[in-house]
Amino acid sequence: MTSALITFKRPSILPGFGLTLGFTFAYLGLIVLIPLAALVLKSAGLGWTEFWRLAFDERTLAALRLSFGASAIAAAINLVFGLLIAWVLVRYRFPGRRLIDAFIDLPFALPTAVAGIALTAIYAPNGWIGQFLSPLGIKVAYTPLGAVVALVFVSLPFVVRTVEPVLAEIDREREEAAATLGAGRLVTIWRVILPSLVPALLTGFTLALARAVGEYGSVIFIAGNIPYVSEIAPLLIVIRLEEFNYGGATAIASVMLAISFVLLLVINLIQAWSRRRFGHAA
Repeated sequence: MTSALITFKRPSILPGFGLTLGFTFAYLGLIVLIPLAALVLKSAGLGWTEFWRLAFDERTLAALRLSFGASAIAAAINLVFGLLIAWVLVRYRFPGRRLIDAFIDLPFALPTAVAGIALTAIYAPNGWIGQFLSPLGIKVAYTPLGAVVALVFVSLPFVVRTVEPVLAEIDREREEAAATLGAGRLVTIWRVILPSLVPALLTGFTLALARAVGEYGSVIFIAGNIPYVSEIAPLLIVIRLEEFNYGGATAIASVMLAISFVLLLVINLIQAWSRRRFGHAA
């Protein structure tokens, strides 16, 4: 007589995992993967010669250099000043702190076109700040520098809000222990605090860079949109669409997608390495 072996499936700690996983993949496919796949297929239909001609002409390359170059500069600037702002908000209590903390999130809620108009009015040669910069030979509005200023404005919250909670969780006892061992303030910041913030700083930099690369509304008002000089790639895509040059638009978009993917992949690899390196050190 044989006995049937009855196996019981151990219940999952997270009920509904299969359903939620399927919903996640379906939602991700509909919102992200299918549109990106359609973009790649449309570009592939152009043929390699036509794609190369449309995607790498002189005007397109100039727009791509400005978009990614200005975005990298803006993200690097916010990496420094975003850390300083987060430090002040976390470590100090002063009148108006909550108001400043609310101002940090203003770029999230403010329409980018409104931000672009405001920045242009401020940094124009006759603006509140521009009138003092013009005698020094510094022109912000209608130049590539204006694009950097706009991208700094829209991407600042990503660094501050990423670093702020990590900074708040750093154990003060480690700083006190370093001080009792004779470490100065700068040494404590460099050897104790910053290693714990490296993963958060890289995450903030990545988010700021990604936000800046795709920015359109604020930049087109302050940059001047001069071809080969201050024209960004997203604007050039819109121009190609208005010209009914859908092949040119998809070619530029595909190049932006490829460059963005490579940049984010490299940054994520560095971020994973920093988590292992500085996580063990902490």
